[in-house]
Amino acid sequence: MSTIQILLIDDNPKFITAAAHFLTTVPGVTVVGCASSGIEGLTQVVNLQPDLVFMDVAMPGMSGLEATRYIKAQPHPPRVIILTMYDSPEYRAAAETAGADGFIAKSDFGTQLPALIGTLLNGSETNASGRSLF
Repeated sequence: MSTIQILLIDDNPKFITAAAHFLTTVPGVTVVGCASSGIEGLTQVVNLQPDLVFMDVAMPGMSGLEATRYIKAQPHPPRVIILTMYDSPEYRAAAETAGADGFIAKSDFGTQLPALIGTLLNGSETNASGRSLF
């Protein structure tokens, strides 16, 4: 099984710490870096070449949606999953329009992550029950 290299981008240091700790318990996953802003995240994507980016929506300076658009405009971009406390149809639609590969409410991060990783490893755009990643 290959290892998925993950970059976390979020302006909340407590969430970054908790998410990175949780991800260490997931087989086949390595956190290669963390960034606290969209702009810093763009640099990290170029430097670290992660397979998967978990991106917060609301960050100062550059929103996660704007950063996602920049990332997805690059050749061979990583998959981007939007993480947010603002779980609404509008945010889900905005994430999809920005080019994100999926959307997870932060409150569901721990419960949805294992299935999401499996889905992405299989190259699917839907989860095991056939539901969209949005």
